[in-house]
Amino acid sequence: MTDSLLVDRTGAVVTLTLNRPEAMNALTVDLKEALRDTLASLESDKSCRAIVLAGAGTAFCVGQDLREHAAQLESGRTDLDTVRVHYNPIAQRLASMPKPVVAAVRGTAAGAGASFALLADFRIGGPKTSFLMAFANVGLAGDSGVSWSLPRIVGHARAVELLLLAEPVRAQRSYEIGLLSQLTDDDEQVLPVAQELASRLAAGPTVAYGAIKRELSIGDAGTLSDALAAEAQAQAICGATADHKAAVDAFVNKQKPTFNGR
Repeated sequence: MTDSLLVDRTGAVVTLTLNRPEAMNALTVDLKEALRDTLASLESDKSCRAIVLAGAGTAFCVGQDLREHAAQLESGRTDLDTVRVHYNPIAQRLASMPKPVVAAVRGTAAGAGASFALLADFRIGGPKTSFLMAFANVGLAGDSGVSWSLPRIVGHARAVELLLLAEPVRAQRSYEIGLLSQLTDDDEQVLPVAQELASRLAAGPTVAYGAIKRELSIGDAGTLSDALAAEAQAQAICGATADHKAAVDAFVNKQKPTFNGR
């Protein structure tokens, strides 16, 4: 594993830390490949029941490392195959991860960094948190799923505004329009609060959480018939889990259920 991505396991929570603080966690090929491959492995890892995505230092992630990208352009490579090879798989893994994902957005989240944060189920920020849909500032369209996630969070009209004007959205405004799920009073508390939330989620019904996420991805964009079919399938899966049986037994016996994620 590369030093550019730190992986920490505490119980059933895995914290992934983008670890290039000297470059505000800008995304190099090395870091993108590590994040892509680690997310792929965590998807089927039953011991992992929640994920925290964080950045080392004072920034969450400022997106593509433009120094590395400039060198590629100088060599004549203009096809941006990194979108297909790196960004798309990372975005797909984050969006479809069958367990909760919490982003600890301390400091700046820009470009693909902002896109990754928006694909998390929860986003925790602090006073210095800001989002910047920076793509147009370097003559590019959005990527890493932002054209899918941003309109779902803030609506179409505001998504157009944020992507075309490409101006920073400060912490309070980010919270008001839904870019942040929770805003802490202290930047030092962003990661601990995110990990506390992830721990709470890791103790929940993991299979049901994954099913709910799938339902919402279909229900947001599909027809009522699509949603009903997805719900029927999800309930068939969840109804057969040990967690469901244990929770029903606990309810009948007036006890608090204990979920094992199975």
